Amino acid sequence: MPADSRASWTDPAYVATVVGVLATGAVVFYSATARSGPTVDEVVFVVLSITVPATVAYELARRWG
Repeated sequence: MPADSRASWTDPAYVATVVGVLATGAVVFYSATARSGPTVDEVVFVVLSITVPATVAYELARRWG
């Protein structure tokens, strides 16, 4: 990665990452405080099972594209 390349608030990938992390935290917080519904472990599993493959695919496409 070049030294002059930095993430900025206008970079779509950076914004998507920040929003994704905040949304994940909100879902986990809600699950931890709710009396019913999915457990924290189930929510984390669902979120990771979606974001990890998407991230790997994004990186592979970016590097080979």
